[in-house]
Amino acid sequence: MFLSVCAFSVMDLIVKWSENYPLGQVIFFRGFFGLLFYFLIIPKERIKNFYYTKRFGLHFLRCFFGLIALLAIFVALRKLPLATVVSISFAAPIFTTIFSIFFLKERVGFYRWLAVLIGFIGIIIITEPGYSSLNIYYIFPIIFCLGLSYVAIAIRQLSVTEPVWLISLNFSGAILLAGIFTIPFGWVMPSFKDLLLLSLIGVFGGIANLWLSQSYKFSEVSLVTPLKYLSLIFAIIFGYLIWGEIPSMKTLLGATLVIISSIIIFKREIVLKKQVSISKNDQAS
Repeated sequence: MFLSVCAFSVMDLIVKWSENYPLGQVIFFRGFFGLLFYFLIIPKERIKNFYYTKRFGLHFLRCFFGLIALLAIFVALRKLPLATVVSISFAAPIFTTIFSIFFLKERVGFYRWLAVLIGFIGIIIITEPGYSSLNIYYIFPIIFCLGLSYVAIAIRQLSVTEPVWLISLNFSGAILLAGIFTIPFGWVMPSFKDLLLLSLIGVFGGIANLWLSQSYKFSEVSLVTPLKYLSLIFAIIFGYLIWGEIPSMKTLLGATLVIISSIIIFKREIVLKKQVSISKNDQAS
């Protein structure tokens, strides 16, 4: 998880740096080099039919909402302070909790509803909505959270029958196609140095996704999840050193509430899973 957080943080920095390049061009590099990475880890027995799946519809929805989330976070990174974007992005589990009621038919108890309320208060503090000082770009990290929340549910459903590499490979392919379609709108010829940096967006994005999936596969969620909040520390440090951004007190306060909300949700999920496991063991005995 620590390596995944580092890779995502580096990718975020390069995306923010890339504001002089068209968004579609940056999306292309994210998809192309991410796709190359996943082709290297396809199992030998699946080389000839690596694309095969019986769940095309769910893959399509995962890619569609994932692409919306990716576009939204890229716009946000370019237009808002780094720490602000990272702080709001922590709210994704809040929306996942709400979506799980409708898509997974899960029952949400008092503690998770309390976490949702705390999280929304945190988002309101960070964005400080008001017509007098409305910044339309604050909506993009929230769109990212909404898209990512559905993606999390779709991956949970897909992972029952689909390998992680196939889910990620299809998403990188969708990103690549979306980037190609933007060519008619004009791209900018990058210098060799910029070409390397743009390529790293795809490399770090692909590696980060793989490391994230592996960390949840081989470690307890309760152990690895708190490490992702290190990305806020990285965002504050790099935002200040590179762009001179200093997070306001309301951003830090709101981020604290959102993080507390996310931790409550993760803790309750762990408790509920243990209760279900104990119940099944009792029935088996």
